[in-house]
Amino acid sequence: MQTRLSRALAAVLVLALAAGLGYFVLKTTHNPHSAYAVHLGLDLAGGTELIYKADTSGIVSDKAGALASLREVIDRRVNAFGVAEPLVQLEKASSVAGNGEDRLLVELPGVTNVKAAVDSIGKTPVLEFKLVGPAVATPSTVGTSTAISVGEPTLIATGLTGQYVKSAELQFGNGQGGTTANQPMVIVHFNSDGAKLFKDITSQNIGKQIAIVLDGNVISSPIVQEAIVGGDATISGNFTPQQGRDLVQNLNFGALPVPITLVSSNTVGPTLGSVAYNAGLRASAIGFLLVALFMILWYRLPGVVASIALVIYVLITIALIKVVPITLTASGIAGFILSIGLAVDANVLIFERMKEELKSGKGAQEAATIGFGRAWPAIRDGHLTMIISAIILFWVGTSLIKGFALVFGFGVITSLISAVFITRIFLRAILPAEGGRGLRFLLSSGFHTGTSTTDTETETK
Repeated sequence: MQTRLSRALAAVLVLALAAGLGYFVLKTTHNPHSAYAVHLGLDLAGGTELIYKADTSGIVSDKAGALASLREVIDRRVNAFGVAEPLVQLEKASSVAGNGEDRLLVELPGVTNVKAAVDSIGKTPVLEFKLVGPAVATPSTVGTSTAISVGEPTLIATGLTGQYVKSAELQFGNGQGGTTANQPMVIVHFNSDGAKLFKDITSQNIGKQIAIVLDGNVISSPIVQEAIVGGDATISGNFTPQQGRDLVQNLNFGALPVPITLVSSNTVGPTLGSVAYNAGLRASAIGFLLVALFMILWYRLPGVVASIALVIYVLITIALIKVVPITLTASGIAGFILSIGLAVDANVLIFERMKEELKSGKGAQEAATIGFGRAWPAIRDGHLTMIISAIILFWVGTSLIKGFALVFGFGVITSLISAVFITRIFLRAILPAEGGRGLRFLLSSGFHTGTSTTDTETETK
């Protein structure tokens, strides 16, 4: 008696938690301003996708650090643009030769003005400090004579780029220390790593010129008089106060550590995104209803229990998507639908094992206990392989694949909880120790009437 009561209390507790989850999901779904509202990806909400190629050929060392800094800088620029839930990530484009180019993927949900988005990102300057080397002599032939022409001086990369800039400010010369009165100057403050690198460069190149290169143009090339240990650099050139203010603003948003080139742009209209979102929801609802209907018609009472557990599974998955939060994409909806099938597959294994035990004449509770035990190894191995697959897809996949892998992975874990624990709690709460032919019929499946081998032997006698 005590055991039946504890099983019933466990089932009531699960139902209460499910009711709480349902209330949370409904409340946050009907309130678009909730902190737990579902965040839609670009393909569902509409917006702009920009793909940039990062030119890392000029990086002397720490390529990974420069690319990470590039992502952070662009992320700051996009946030300053006022985009809600932007996505900025690095990707490696595939190549036949095996050396793919580095690319930057920028997704801007809700932004359909491509020009404004490109301008917001592309105006960020590329700031570099380079040593001025000797001019390159180029021989040329004029008639029968050979002349030597001196070209532009060479610029040697030092590794000091905009990724080390902490902040910048605009100042005006006071006519002292070699500065012209009221001359606009931009003071660049480096971070700790940049200050150390700038000190090493200036101390090792006293008497030489260091060119300050902005977007490929040399705007100043002062001669190093002494080692600069303060971590500050002065950019002075023939620019107006307004140009100086624009430069300071751009540098404070973050100078690009490496040049980027726009490779492609794609715009998804809000109408098309809404159509895709509604189609995904309809597919999910229809798939769920068909699966639940099949389970009830084929597996009878266990099918009803499995359908209830499936509802709880859906609530848990939606709550996870809201709380984590996971940006929902069309591929993510596909992963969610696929995980529903996996949850049902686990129930099918359990119920088929139960049916075999019922056929051998065992009681309802005993058949359920043995059935769960015999089905567990197959359920465990199947879910484990799916989790490994989801991890691999998320690790090496593009943003489109990652959306699928993340939702699918969470769905697999949730389906394991739903099939093994929730279904088991409900079945053990409602099943008696034995049961007559009526109960055996409800616990059987397909065209089986619930007759056991024991019943057949009794009728024969």
